[in-house]
Amino acid sequence: MELRQLEYFIAVAEESNFTRAAKRVNVSQSGISAQIQQLEYDLGARLFDRSGRHTSLTTAGKAALEHARATIESADTLRQAVVDVKGLIRGKVIVGMVTACTVTSLFDLLGTFHTAHPGVEITLIEDSSQKLIDNVRGGTMDLALVGLAGIAPHGLHTITIAKERLVATVPFNHPLANRHSALVSDLSSYPIVCMPEGTGLRAVLDQACAAKGIRLDISLQATAPGTVADLATRGFGIAILSQSMATIYADRLKSITLSDVETPAMLALVWAENKNPALRELVRQSLLAFPNSDL
Repeated sequence: MELRQLEYFIAVAEESNFTRAAKRVNVSQSGISAQIQQLEYDLGARLFDRSGRHTSLTTAGKAALEHARATIESADTLRQAVVDVKGLIRGKVIVGMVTACTVTSLFDLLGTFHTAHPGVEITLIEDSSQKLIDNVRGGTMDLALVGLAGIAPHGLHTITIAKERLVATVPFNHPLANRHSALVSDLSSYPIVCMPEGTGLRAVLDQACAAKGIRLDISLQATAPGTVADLATRGFGIAILSQSMATIYADRLKSITLSDVETPAMLALVWAENKNPALRELVRQSLLAFPNSDL
């Protein structure tokens, strides 16, 4: 009995067809048939009923399937254990990043990881924070940098990268430009330019408005902080940004602290438990790079 015979057996059982199974494991149909016959000979029992239009498992085949899967999984675990000891991590890691967020510390982390483990393929995907979180939960993404409204997503591990309060920014000729702080209610008389739903900044703003029963006039939305600032500079409305974002545009926009919005907007790495060794190593390096996480 060989491991490849068990792999072929599992493929035929799951496909219910020798032709499709052969394509799946990239061998000829005659080759997979011969290996299955040899496996049946070694076990002393027929594993498949080939009499109908579809190939189905016999009683013996059904009994063998679970054990075959367990054997393959154990063999994979054995291989990975040896690879881990040798320090040769390979595979693929899919990383998400909130749209238009240029966080150099994340790029530094990925660069260090790539240098240490060149055999790992890194895929980087941009999307809204909520979609990235859903992808991590669903297992289609390994790790994501997302914006959060003060709390970690349920069921996911989190490393905080940055935590800042929201500010309102206005051109220097705006009626509020002479103020150092304001309430959310003070903004209700003016159009607002901000980031769209699904981002951490917007979640903080929406939560603050909902808690106070305030409805703001969201006139324009943009995924890039620079675009939000540019629109505010041209008089389209008050831009809602984080403190560090506002600092970048301090030469053309006045920052006003929102004194009644205490929930911070956060940037954080999130991930779920899985068996991907590349993810485990990337998380380990992330914890070293960002040791002061408080979530």
